[in-house]
Amino acid sequence: MNAHVHDRTRTFAREERHDGHERDWDGIPARIFLQPIAAPSVLGLFGFMGATLIVGAHMAGWYGNAQTPEFLFPFAAMFGGVAQFAAGMWSYKARDALATAMHGMWGSFWMAYGILYALVATGTLVLPTDKFVGLGFWFIALGAITSMGALASLAESLGLFAVLSTLATGSILAAIALITGSSGWETVAGWVFVFSAGFAWYTASAMMLASAAGRTILPLGKYSRAANVPGRPPVTAVEYEYGEPGVKQGQ
Repeated sequence: MNAHVHDRTRTFAREERHDGHERDWDGIPARIFLQPIAAPSVLGLFGFMGATLIVGAHMAGWYGNAQTPEFLFPFAAMFGGVAQFAAGMWSYKARDALATAMHGMWGSFWMAYGILYALVATGTLVLPTDKFVGLGFWFIALGAITSMGALASLAESLGLFAVLSTLATGSILAAIALITGSSGWETVAGWVFVFSAGFAWYTASAMMLASAAGRTILPLGKYSRAANVPGRPPVTAVEYEYGEPGVKQGQ
């Protein structure tokens, strides 16, 4: 949405005259620049949900075989990678450091995952059949950073904490599975990723419905009691004295 400009004549200052009296400076136009932005985490969480669900379900053994990732990577790279990375950059504009870090990092991961399996599909790389230590260390980094994101999300909402805490746990389990070559741990990691995808679906849906309806439809687990009551506005907009629309920080 393009920036809107609102002009209003306001009193900006008072000047002390030589006789000791003050006078108002009227007639100076106040120019307010606003650039509203939708919550980027709606896109980011839906993108994350789609990629994590299909890959996690495969890891859990719900479907597929050893060649299945070669058919999953285009969806994971575009849906979980490009869409989520874009959400991370828009989160930066929304002044949301947590969403910037989480969407930007996981979006980058899914794009790298797509590149990896694109190389496998073209025969450029051959994946190990037992332990996959290199990819395991990817998940060590992801687990460490996502754990800190889960800790930070406790200041935001329980919905985001559910997404990030299960995601961090799944990353750690995936690292163990890949480094040790354990199919059992891989199955457990896949189940945890599926749960994380489910929490992401609920959280993104709740945010989207609240944005569309202008009021809470599904509770997000925010610490403000009013924000969790269906039918109540989820946030209170910051507005100027004469009623110009306000700008909310973050999401």
